[in-house]
Amino acid sequence: MSMTPPEAAIIRTDWTREEIAALFDLPLTELLFRAAQTHRAHHAADEVQLCTLLSIKTGGCPEDCGYCSQSAHADSGVEATKLMDVRAVLQSAAQAKDAGSQRFCMGAAWRNPKDRDMPKIVEIVQGVRAMGMETCMTLGMLSPEQAEQLAEAGLDYYNHNVDTGPEYYDRVITTRNYQDRLDTLAHVRNSGINVCSGGIVGMGETRADRVGFVHTLATLERHPESVPVNALVPVKGTPLGDMLADTPMAKIDDIEFVRTVAVARICMPKSMVRLSAGRESMSDATQALCFMAGANSIFTGDKLLTAPNAGDDSDAALFARLGLKPMESEEPMRAEKACAGACAPESIPAE
Repeated sequence: MSMTPPEAAIIRTDWTREEIAALFDLPLTELLFRAAQTHRAHHAADEVQLCTLLSIKTGGCPEDCGYCSQSAHADSGVEATKLMDVRAVLQSAAQAKDAGSQRFCMGAAWRNPKDRDMPKIVEIVQGVRAMGMETCMTLGMLSPEQAEQLAEAGLDYYNHNVDTGPEYYDRVITTRNYQDRLDTLAHVRNSGINVCSGGIVGMGETRADRVGFVHTLATLERHPESVPVNALVPVKGTPLGDMLADTPMAKIDDIEFVRTVAVARICMPKSMVRLSAGRESMSDATQALCFMAGANSIFTGDKLLTAPNAGDDSDAALFARLGLKPMESEEPMRAEKACAGACAPESIPAE
């Protein structure tokens, strides 16, 4: 059942849950070997993209996501704020670029943006893109018309996580359903914006739920260009944070987290697999295993929305120890998409 390099290069959207479960069950060394082969077939092995995430509108969200400190249902102490001023957002983006970030992600704690907010959002996207940075936003659910507005503004990516497998979803969120998530992803894809969608592990789910999570994304008509894999950061006052405080054994262990990253890499070879929230509590060795498993993007800075993060100095030291460098090459799926739009059909290589 070994994977040769040609097999590692194959892009599939017909994965079965049984196949994905079999990957999870592999000996760790074999799983990492296959993930590394897949990664090297499509990505520079020693490059990791640096990203920065800014909360442009914090707190007061009407959704009841059990992991989120920004939910109005949570007793987390996070105060609601208004949408940030455009100039303040652009100043933060400029600072992130100076610190080495290639990608600037912006999040607003909304169920969905109001039409009155869209002109300011469009201005922010245009301003960050003018700096030469890749842009990503997460604003909640989108209508087709809002997705088109963001596409016209030049937004590179829209993030809308499926969060977990479909069977576990209503244990985490009740104010929207799984299909709502998939509908927004379809609106984003139809508008021409690159899709960023991943999830959170360590919310008390089983491995079967993690199989369902990967299966959902790996069987989309086109894989997400970006797949963030988050480890739950338990926040007191949120349902999942309080649950983990009472039942610490529900927390995912580091090896299982690495397995999830590796399986995501094998099933979605060209996607950027982003090592996201929860990294501040991981050892350097665990992060190194994640990079071996195919993670090739991290968020830098001291904060992810309202959660703590490792920090720029810590990341620079880790990169130096591991011999990694900030990404310089183009993201494979974006490069492929650009070529498809600009190249003659006969010049586009077959997968």
